Amino acid sequence: MREFTVPAVIESPMIGGLADVVWANASSHPDAVVFSRPVEGAWVDVSAAEFAGQVGGVAKGLIAIGVKHGDRVALLSASRYEWNLIDYAIWSIGAITVPIYETSSASQIQWILADSGAVVAVVENAAQCAVVESVRAETRALHEVWQIESGAIDELTVLGQKTTDAEFDRCRAAVVPGDLATLIYTSGTTGQPKGCMISHANFMVEVGTAVMVQRDLFAVDGASTLVFLPMAHVFARIIPIGCMMMRGRVGHTADVKNLVADLGEFKPTFILSVPRVLEKVFNSASQTAHASGKGKVFDAAAAVAVAYSRALDQGGPGFGLKAKHALFDRLVYSKLRDVLGGKVKHVISGGAPLGERLGHFFRGIGVPVLEGYGLTETTAALAVNLPDDIRVGTVGKPLPGVTVGVASDGELCFKGGQVMLGYWKNGEATAAAFDSDGWFHTGDLGEFDSDGFIRITGRKKEILVTAGGKNVAPAVLEDRIRLHPLVSQCMVVGDGKPFIAALVTIDPETTGDWASKHGKPRSLSALATDKDLIAEIQLAIDDANTTVSKAESIKKFTILENDWTQENGELSLKLSLRRHIVMKRHAADVEALYAHRKREER
Repeated sequence: MREFTVPAVIESPMIGGLADVVWANASSHPDAVVFSRPVEGAWVDVSAAEFAGQVGGVAKGLIAIGVKHGDRVALLSASRYEWNLIDYAIWSIGAITVPIYETSSASQIQWILADSGAVVAVVENAAQCAVVESVRAETRALHEVWQIESGAIDELTVLGQKTTDAEFDRCRAAVVPGDLATLIYTSGTTGQPKGCMISHANFMVEVGTAVMVQRDLFAVDGASTLVFLPMAHVFARIIPIGCMMMRGRVGHTADVKNLVADLGEFKPTFILSVPRVLEKVFNSASQTAHASGKGKVFDAAAAVAVAYSRALDQGGPGFGLKAKHALFDRLVYSKLRDVLGGKVKHVISGGAPLGERLGHFFRGIGVPVLEGYGLTETTAALAVNLPDDIRVGTVGKPLPGVTVGVASDGELCFKGGQVMLGYWKNGEATAAAFDSDGWFHTGDLGEFDSDGFIRITGRKKEILVTAGGKNVAPAVLEDRIRLHPLVSQCMVVGDGKPFIAALVTIDPETTGDWASKHGKPRSLSALATDKDLIAEIQLAIDDANTTVSKAESIKKFTILENDWTQENGELSLKLSLRRHIVMKRHAADVEALYAHRKREER
């Protein structure tokens, strides 16, 4: 197996747990602002000393209701300040947080509560409480349900007055790095979710390393971030832990529809995102420009941004390109930066491939995207581009202390202190994920260059093999097609078929604006067969085909009448495409793409 290792920059922790930093901050920098929380339309700061007091109060309350070292506590809530507060309280007494997405179905919630053996559940609101109560008969270990919006924090704090400081200190002191900190259930793209066992040490190695190599994000004066991704996902959870370590300021919002307004008020210095959000930013800006008659200016500005970024990797831009870039910075780029709050210097992106063109675009407008790679099983990032060491189109080099390997079939394998302990109560799945030499097998295909930069080429299980024997990685095409403003989702098909084809869904918002401008009906069912819209999508298909060989290019596509959503099950909780679900529901649409070919063969 080919290997590449980056030497470690920190030592593996030998004592303590994740919550220790809360009291260290309160002691050394009691007035430092570590959170800002929305209260009646305004952001209210929370100091390190205030946060430590609140965490201690809730932790004592958990002890008072019988939560012990090693017990599992479920946390079902959208991203909000109380999420981190409860998480640290659980950790401080050696209990284990079991996060659940707020969009999870009743059956998913039942499975996670039962499989984890959670003894307490903390939910956000009455609706979630009702769902938990509806499955309680199948979750026999569960004996307490607390609701954040009904005063759970205050109620637990009052109960915690029964717990002495000495008892709380004993619980805190008993936490060691090897203890489990969390069970994070995979999003269940196929089959039942599996609980990833992640220890305090896993988090401490991951975050300790990340803040060392990304000091431009975490250690600058006034460093701050607004978390809008689900805290139940390890990617979103890691960032506040890093900020707590470096005393950066964290805010939360789950209201994605008002994200631009929240970013404008909070003004973060960096944000974490998934590619779909960045695609939306680009597509919305493009659509708005075209609708207002400034489409040519935007298109030219986008081309210059991409060219400028590419030139940075090839000796630097020339005088003419610099001049164009400066002009468009005043006319276009500054306005796009304002959409992100005006102060964002970097975006950390993960969860799915970003796409090289989009990476160059954002770096070209002055907001470099630090694309990284990791899984729930690896406590988030295994590799990431760094502010002073970016190679667009890759997911960066391995983090210090991480070794990457490529197996004979092209699968990426890793070793490192952030790799999970295994799957909860699932020895068979654990054995399948690790080989005899200790390599964790990711299921992703990739490669790395002589400098260690890793490039993801596809999912091992998602590679399509055409009837002619050609192997095709669908992500390369799909990522490019989704850049078109009118496209919402795309799934490339063709396994066992004579050629590659695609299912496309259109974005209801941008397509509605396009329809009004062109005097078309706004209904998606009518637009799906509109020849002008089909021509627009064909442009996106043609553009994507330029990135692959002729044998891999999309020959036919169909536009579906409805978009794919989390609610309908076609997208996972982290917005990944659930291909097996889409294929099952749209089998007839796929067959229709090849029907003409079959008639010809007859």
